[in-house]
Amino acid sequence: MTDTATLDRQASTPSTPTWPTNPATPPFLPPASPTLPAAAASPLRSEHPARRRALALVAAAALAISSGIGGGVIGNRLAADDAVASASPVSAAAAASTGQQLTAAEVAALVSPSVVDIVVSSGQQTSEGSGVILSEDGKILTNNHVIQGGGSIRITFSGGRTATATVIGRDTTHDLAVLQASGVLGLAPATFGSSASLQTGDGVLAFGSPLGLSGTVTGGIVSAVGRSVDGSSGGDLIQTDAAINPGNSGGPLVNMAGQVIGINQSIATTSQESGSIGVGFAIPSDTVTQVVKQLLS
Repeated sequence: MTDTATLDRQASTPSTPTWPTNPATPPFLPPASPTLPAAAASPLRSEHPARRRALALVAAAALAISSGIGGGVIGNRLAADDAVASASPVSAAAAASTGQQLTAAEVAALVSPSVVDIVVSSGQQTSEGSGVILSEDGKILTNNHVIQGGGSIRITFSGGRTATATVIGRDTTHDLAVLQASGVLGLAPATFGSSASLQTGDGVLAFGSPLGLSGTVTGGIVSAVGRSVDGSSGGDLIQTDAAINPGNSGGPLVNMAGQVIGINQSIATTSQESGSIGVGFAIPSDTVTQVVKQLLS
């Protein structure tokens, strides 16, 4: 029997993949915005359920662990006792400005302190994903599908410290959400780069908590740019062969200068099971920074 590749979104559907479209969602609040590029306006809408198909999208629950939502996060470095000891001597901004390519080990040391683990609990259901720190005072970016089921949200930082969090903004159309962690200061925000200059073959690393294994880093290349999965992505996704699994959702896809150039969102699988076969998709950073700017304003 032939095994057909499926794009898993926790609910698969037959035939051609199609991104869900959604009705408008009210804008969310926050003041204080992280240092991000200027944003273009984009509508906030909510998703429709996915349909079964030969290539079915895996975003939300497909990258989920346990019984709930999937997730990924690009985290921030904690100050003092929460900081990771082996930090790279080169900053992402400095490497990018000189065109310097860091080693995988240097990128991992630079970015890992900015990646967080997210656990969402509601009744008997618990799910886990990832996120990225946007600001020193605890604003964190993740996929909307990581937290859309509701419930209490707990963030674990790279140094092991934990904090509760609340949702302060979400865009269901682009599957992004901004959280606010409580009682934290002195975090180190991740550095975002532009996805506009990405080319097929560029080296990338994916960060997150696949299968609950926090602090995991996988490597690969940009397999393609401008991918359209399910139609409504508008040909705007980054495809990568870096291993992405349940729990990576919401985590960062990073270039070899240590800059976030995408947010891990979905994977393709060869069955109804969610496992990496080297076909993953990320939301480009240029889209991400526009949406975050809008949510925070």
